[in-house]
Amino acid sequence: PAWSPQASLIAHTTAPLASRVSVPPLASLAPQSLQPRPLEELSLEEQEKVIIEDLLYVFMGFEGQFIRYVGTYNPLEEKDRLLGPSFRLLPGLDPSLRDLTTTMLRMASHYVAVEAFIEVQSREMYGAVNHALCAAVRKLLKDYLVLMAQLEHQMLTNSAFTLHVLNLHTKPTSHMLSQLYNLAIELLRANGILDDEEDAPSDDDTDDLENILESLKGTAPGASKKMCKGGSVLGLITRRLASMSGDPAARTLLTTLLREASRPYMVMLNEWLHHGGIRDPHGEFLIKEQKSIKRERLDQDYTDEYWEKRYTIRDNLVPPQLEGVKDKVLLAGKYLNVVRECGGVNVSKEIRDVPTSFDDPRFLENVNSAYAHANSSLLALLLTTHALPARLRSLKHYFFLDRSDFFTYFLELGASELKKPAREVNVGKLQSLLDIVLRQPGSVAAEDPYKEDVKVAMNEIGLTDWLMKIVNVTGLDQDAATGAISSYTPATQSSAEKETKIIGFDALVLDYAVPFPLSLVVSRVTLTRYQLLFRYLLSLRHLETLLVGAWTDHSKVVGWRHRSGNPRLEQAKRKAWTLRARMLIFVQQLIYYCTAEVIEPNWQGLMGRLSTGGNEEEGSGVKRTVDELMQDHVDFLATCLKECMLTNSKLLRINSRILSTCTAYANYTSSFSRYIISADPELAKTGNVAPPDPSKLDKLEDLLQKFEDNFSRHLKILLDTLNYLAATETVVFLSLCARLSTAGDGGEREFG
Repeated sequence: PAWSPQASLIAHTTAPLASRVSVPPLASLAPQSLQPRPLEELSLEEQEKVIIEDLLYVFMGFEGQFIRYVGTYNPLEEKDRLLGPSFRLLPGLDPSLRDLTTTMLRMASHYVAVEAFIEVQSREMYGAVNHALCAAVRKLLKDYLVLMAQLEHQMLTNSAFTLHVLNLHTKPTSHMLSQLYNLAIELLRANGILDDEEDAPSDDDTDDLENILESLKGTAPGASKKMCKGGSVLGLITRRLASMSGDPAARTLLTTLLREASRPYMVMLNEWLHHGGIRDPHGEFLIKEQKSIKRERLDQDYTDEYWEKRYTIRDNLVPPQLEGVKDKVLLAGKYLNVVRECGGVNVSKEIRDVPTSFDDPRFLENVNSAYAHANSSLLALLLTTHALPARLRSLKHYFFLDRSDFFTYFLELGASELKKPAREVNVGKLQSLLDIVLRQPGSVAAEDPYKEDVKVAMNEIGLTDWLMKIVNVTGLDQDAATGAISSYTPATQSSAEKETKIIGFDALVLDYAVPFPLSLVVSRVTLTRYQLLFRYLLSLRHLETLLVGAWTDHSKVVGWRHRSGNPRLEQAKRKAWTLRARMLIFVQQLIYYCTAEVIEPNWQGLMGRLSTGGNEEEGSGVKRTVDELMQDHVDFLATCLKECMLTNSKLLRINSRILSTCTAYANYTSSFSRYIISADPELAKTGNVAPPDPSKLDKLEDLLQKFEDNFSRHLKILLDTLNYLAATETVVFLSLCARLSTAGDGGEREFG
């Protein structure tokens, strides 16, 4: 067949500037009539002339007449082009010309490889940083082609233009292409294109939808699971720059490439630092956004997921220049993002006068100033605009029963409803009663602008059961001091627990609607800590009310007031009075300790730290961060839980038994009154009373002895445990021991 090679257009790729002209046929396939004269037949001058002409073709990626691709090279194979072709010289060339020509052919191989590298790395999936790097390299190759045109002009017009002159003119360019080639090979290996067929396992966790979708984006045809883009590319160039610091030409070249490649990354960085937004269509920025985590879910977020996981750092995409300040970069954008969602950032405002590349001397200053500005903006938003201290004071009134005259009134009004089993309580009725009480003139709550946010709820899991679940699941014994409590999700009840129904007083809990952005500080998990403390304090207050009711009975009911002639009966009465007094002392001392010695001092400390957070000046640097403020709040609650004995499983069990004993005793007072009247012969003579029954007195003494033994034994165990813990970890328990020992005086004889 006749030799008629045709050029054609090839299909589009996602690299917009990639060549679409088909590869020319190999020179070795040309018919014999088109083959050149053998080199042996040419003189030395003629050989030099044709070799120079051939070299200019080869330098631009084409085969010459006498310089051709080796037989193993296939220009249609992408990997062959990326590694660069090897060339062979036709036989017969003079040795003096062959060695010099062979040396110069390396530049041609590098040019072809770099050109193929640009076509591959310019594809969409490799991201904006790779695209910017390719644009910078393409600009250098354009200068290279200009040099080829100048050399061709010299060859045509200058008779003194020899192979040695050509070699001298191409030396600097050859060195540049060698550096570009080595960088390209390193990048292609990092992308898995030139590695073995086995892909290295990915470090990314693909447990969630966001990561799965992101990994699927990279599985387009020709893509590898390994992907070097964004900060990884900049890191690779930076490391190469450090290793080539002794070569001035290479250093200049790599510095230029790093500057140009970092420009799109700096655009993303500045957008994040100054607007709190992420424009990262290719997933190459060091901050990753989980768009599936929305702020609308904050009211059900028991793991602080929105704050902790919505924005995270991709450690493998952090460039070395940002390694030392990556946490500041993350926090600056996170803070500003919150301010932006509250309308505090003008995103339409153009970002001006900021560094546009990594080598700008203001680079680190830009990060630090953006971090300081974002921190002060969010602090001002929380502390001033949204009045965080006032919100926390409001929470204290409701959840810690601080100045709680309104709540005592609410408990009195709702007593009939709260005595029912928890499942039968009418929550709507209780909410109505609470709304009435909160609007009562003269109470603290009447002046509270946030009283509409307080809601009544019922939790059918008993407080001790709930706390024991938390302690057992999260290891709260060890972690409470640092506030590392990860899961406050209310557990579902087991079938065994469903049988033990609790009444409304034990199930009552308050809920509180916190608006964004305060819900970041008072999140669902911190609000649950408030609820745990509230339920504990409420149980103590309710028990105190029951014991005071027992004291009222002891003071008013005729059976208790009447002095009997039976000494056994009088002794039983005194034992009942003493035990009631000891229990009341125990409960009142415990309430005083929890409120006056635990919550109040820690609260004052928290308020003191909050007040120092708001007085930050822009130019003085960051004195206090929002994360420190949030941690202070968590630490405050964790300390209160620990010092109120709610994080130690042993203390929880002992305390629960003592309080159960006291509650049972208080509820038994009316039965005691009937026993006393039944056992007193003098009261029986007054009429309307059954004849005295001596067995009733025996039962009364037996019950009282059981209550006293139970209370004294568990109180002794509690005091011993508190003394041990005070000596080993929680010093504040010493004062509680001193207070509670007064309640134990009555039992010293039996348990001394």
